[in-house]
Amino acid sequence: MSPMTVGLVFGIGVFCIYWSFWPRDARALGRQDRRRSGFVEEVRDHLHQAGYATVTPMNVLMGSMALFVGAFLTFMLITRVLPIALCFGAIGGAAPISLVRMRARKRRARLRDLWPDAVDNITSGVRAGLALPEALAQLAVRGPEELRPAFAGFAEDYRATGRFHDCLDRLKDSMSDPVADRLIESLRIAREVGGSDLGRLLRTLSAFLREDARTRAELETRQSWTVNAARLAVAAPWIVLAMLALRGGSLQAYASPAGWFVLALGAGLCVVAYRLMVWIGRLPEEERVLR
Repeated sequence: MSPMTVGLVFGIGVFCIYWSFWPRDARALGRQDRRRSGFVEEVRDHLHQAGYATVTPMNVLMGSMALFVGAFLTFMLITRVLPIALCFGAIGGAAPISLVRMRARKRRARLRDLWPDAVDNITSGVRAGLALPEALAQLAVRGPEELRPAFAGFAEDYRATGRFHDCLDRLKDSMSDPVADRLIESLRIAREVGGSDLGRLLRTLSAFLREDARTRAELETRQSWTVNAARLAVAAPWIVLAMLALRGGSLQAYASPAGWFVLALGAGLCVVAYRLMVWIGRLPEEERVLR
């Protein structure tokens, strides 16, 4: 073994011993764990909101990896240019999460128009003398069509256990919807505190949800062109690049260091421009503060 190798191994060992005397801050580790769990929880919420409750975040990540590999190999065989294959592989890998988020966003918009009717049905049930769990369970029959499966699950769960608060928690997890969180927590407080203000609370919540849905619909109609323009502007250069892939000889320039730089710069500008345009043109989504 050469003296240089011995010195290198000795230096690495001394550095590892030195590093062991400085344990990492537990708060920093906690923040990293929260960030990791936050991403997983966000993907899980989007899956529930999109109606894919049986799909796990790991399934989405595995699908993203499979599409990345498939798109990379496909464009590598077509173009034989590594940077172009990497770019389209990244686009393919991002497709599953993007599609889940888009479907979740559309379904949230549909449910936003249905929640006031659901709250009105609960109000009618309470007025008719039904207990609060029964008023919620009857939404499985009389409620809006798209909300019935979730409340049918709540009804079965409550009949099996009789634990109202635990059933509310499971209903909230299954729906993963900010409006559902507000409604469920309001019903939980009304159940614990009691009193005669439940009807007034539900009527106020129904009026607020209708006004919020109407305002959001107007704003989204006016600003949808900004988001669509951002999508078109980002997709156009990559569509042109994919069409150029049919003529393999014209893509060999991207295999040079200058080509790597051009593609990396273009991809970075597309991501920044798209996020900026979406941030300007799209209304902020409601967060699950009552998770």
